Parts: sequence; C-alpha cells; structure tokens
Amino acid sequence: MTKVIGLTGGIGSGKTTVARFFSDLGVPVFIADNEAKTISESEEVRPLLQSLFGDNVYKAGKLDRKYIASQVFSNPDLLQKLNQVVHPRVQKKFEQWLKIHSKAKYVIKEAAILFESGSYKQCFKVILVTAPQEIRIERVLKRDETDYDSVVKRISNQWSDEIKIPLSDFVIENVNLSHTKSQVLEIHNVLNKI
Repeated sequence: MTKVIGLTGGIGSGKTTVARFFSDLGVPVFIADNEAKTISESEEVRPLLQSLFGDNVYKAGKLDRKYIASQVFSNPDLLQKLNQVVHPRVQKKFEQWLKIHSKAKYVIKEAAILFESGSYKQCFKVILVTAPQEIRIERVLKRDETDYDSVVKRISNQWSDEIKIPLSDFVIENVNLSHTKSQVLEIHNVLNKI
C-alpha cells in the first residue's frame, strides 16, 4: 500500500521548495494549498465564502487571499469556519488523487496546517521544514505583497516549531539549498527502504 508522508512547516519555511525536490526525485506530490485555492474559487464554494466574508472575498472573480488573511488571523472562529468549508473538500480531492498514485512506494502530502488540522494522524511519517524566523519573514516579504507586522501575526497564529518537532519523524532545516537538497535525498532513501 502507498504510504502517505506528510510535509509541513510554518509560513516561509520553504515547504514548496522541499516538495519540488521530492517531485524532482519522481515522488508524487499533492500540494493541499493549491487544491484549497482551486476549491475556494469553485462555483460550489463561492457562495459559502461570500456568506462568511461578504462580497469583498472575490476581486475580479479571483479569491482575495490577502483580504481573507486579514480577516481570519485576528478571528479564530472565522478561521475555523473557513477550514470547515475548505478542508473536507481538499481531503476528498486528496483521496481521489491518492487512488491515481496507488502504485507509488510513497507520496508526499504537503499541507501548511497538517498538525493544526489533525490530518498528520493519517500520515505514515511526517517531515517538518524549519528555518529561523527572520529568514522566514524575509522570504514572505519578498514573495507576497505584505508587510512585516502581518507576517509576524501570521507566524504567531501557527503552531511553533517547538510544538511540531516532537510530532515529526524528520526535520529539514531549510537555510542552504544544497544542504536542503541533500537532506531530502537522505529522507527519500530511508523512505524507499521502509
């Protein structure tokens, strides 16, 4: 049976980079965040999100992620309601995707809130990607149209690495890309032997 390996990490840790390295090794990778975006813009989910956030939630037909972030990161109740709409649908898509990749030795399920959502319990092993907070903030500032305080607020709303590390089977410190790549290769070799 195909083993599901969870891949997670805080904002700006470099989960996507690590996921790409696994993909380069031929491992099927499911990016939950990308699926959540697609689902959030679907005809089925659009009215549900509009009832939660109002009409401002979409700009020119596209989900305004910055607006949603500004709403949910100061309102845990609203974040929970958003997750109740999106996450069961992402899980259903993952299950369909997993059937397609049932011949693989293992697959990677990349999800930002793998621990927070409890879905890490369905994973055979979990890989946590870490990086020092200042590096993470710097990466997010370069990548997103946002400000320092917003990034710090988003980090403070996620579980800390101190909580996640004991729950993880592998920890990749993602500071130097060549070192990160070699850590991925080591983990890949271990997982192929299991």
